[in-house]
Amino acid sequence: MQFKDKVAVVVGASSEQGVGWAVAEALAAQGAKVVVGARRTEPLEKLSALINGAWRKCDLASEEDVAGLARLAISKYGQLDIAVNTAGLPLGGSIADADPALLRTEVDVNFLGNVWFVRHMAASMADGGSIVIFSSMASTHPMLPFFGYAATKAAADCMVKYAAIEYGHRGIRVNSIQPGLIRTEMARDLFAVPGMEEVFLREVPLGRVAEAKDLADAVLWLAGPAYITGCNLQISGGNQLTRFPRNDEYVAGTSANLGHSAERHL
Repeated sequence: MQFKDKVAVVVGASSEQGVGWAVAEALAAQGAKVVVGARRTEPLEKLSALINGAWRKCDLASEEDVAGLARLAISKYGQLDIAVNTAGLPLGGSIADADPALLRTEVDVNFLGNVWFVRHMAASMADGGSIVIFSSMASTHPMLPFFGYAATKAAADCMVKYAAIEYGHRGIRVNSIQPGLIRTEMARDLFAVPGMEEVFLREVPLGRVAEAKDLADAVLWLAGPAYITGCNLQISGGNQLTRFPRNDEYVAGTSANLGHSAERHL
């Protein structure tokens, strides 16, 4: 029970097979009181009941929504010690045909959403707390056609380094996690294509796809007393040492669906 008497906020916890759900359950299992947020409210109600926590609708593009989650943690539990944002919005497209409105949406969620998250969680957080945001291996290893998603996640990774310095005097640690492929509900369509999983696994030294629990375990470590801040931690089974598959290596029929499966969970 390493987080007994601690209070955590977890954003992006609206899928039962997702990373945010696993993170919230893991923190609660270790004794934390957990406030969960996401855009879809029905799953939040179910999750908060399971972990005996609290919930609030939260769209990361809304600074007020993000601030409201921090206020809920303080009003209900009197403190905030851990904050984790697992959410992200990947929208496919090339530079040549990028839709300005969609690009702005990615900036609002993947970059500015993380700025608001760090700002308001740190403002409400006890000294010595931990903030973790989820980035993607795509921010350092190109995975076409997701340049907008990758670029906005890379901007958030850079912001983490500045935040680590800005809040370091209070003992608040700020880090990001860069996952590779994860076996989640959102990746179901990808794994359903015969042979596609094997194409990705050729580039993963540990030879298996990450499970949501693998990412939750990393969050537990970063949320504890780890002497680490300003880090973009790669949790990809060694995939960061190689690359993502190229488009010409995809199994026939996969490329058109990739934006709806393979990258949404990264």
